[in-house]
Amino acid sequence: MEGDIISGIVNGSQVDSKVLQAFQNNFVQVQNILDQNRLLINEINQNHDSKIPDNLTRNVGLIRELNNNIRRVVDLYEGLSSSMAKSAEASSESGETMKSGGKGGPKRIRSG
Repeated sequence: MEGDIISGIVNGSQVDSKVLQAFQNNFVQVQNILDQNRLLINEINQNHDSKIPDNLTRNVGLIRELNNNIRRVVDLYEGLSSSMAKSAEASSESGETMKSGGKGGPKRIRSG
């Protein structure tokens, strides 16, 4: 199933296997962070609803952790975006194009 996701993103072009591996690793990391954020948000909401002073104080740290997690997700996506852009640039410099499905070479032009 992961291969289907990746081939849909790659859209038929050849992409460096290191970039694909980085994408898979980043995707797993992002998903883990988002799962953790869901738990943090649930705990923050419960603490808020309880209106217990200690729980409300604890929310300060939980919200900081949530913000740090969001920064980590942004960093992971920035790194992924940069890797994909570099790979696409390298492919186009080597004569491959995204539209040619990685086959490379010039397109034939039909005379009218």
